[in-house]
Amino acid sequence: MKPQNVTNPEAYRARFGIPHALGSCHTAVIEGYAIEGHVPAREIKRLLAERPKARGLAVPGMPAGSPGMEGGGRVRYDVLLVGSDGKAIVYQSYR
Repeated sequence: MKPQNVTNPEAYRARFGIPHALGSCHTAVIEGYAIEGHVPAREIKRLLAERPKARGLAVPGMPAGSPGMEGGGRVRYDVLLVGSDGKAIVYQSYR
């Protein structure tokens, strides 16, 4: 897929089946999976190795301590696996 300048991220998320409540500031697609927000590379690599039937991964919001958000302290956050049905489950927790 060719990189795109997304001017309407909500429409882009809808296209790839990421629920509004799981939105963040960054949206990507890697090998058919949507990646929403500040998802650690470790979890993207795991996703690509495991290849679950899912829409992708999401880290809602911009949690302190997530990739790209270092330097402002740390909070607990979850990386969510968004299933084919649009429901999310915790894929990995970070503290």
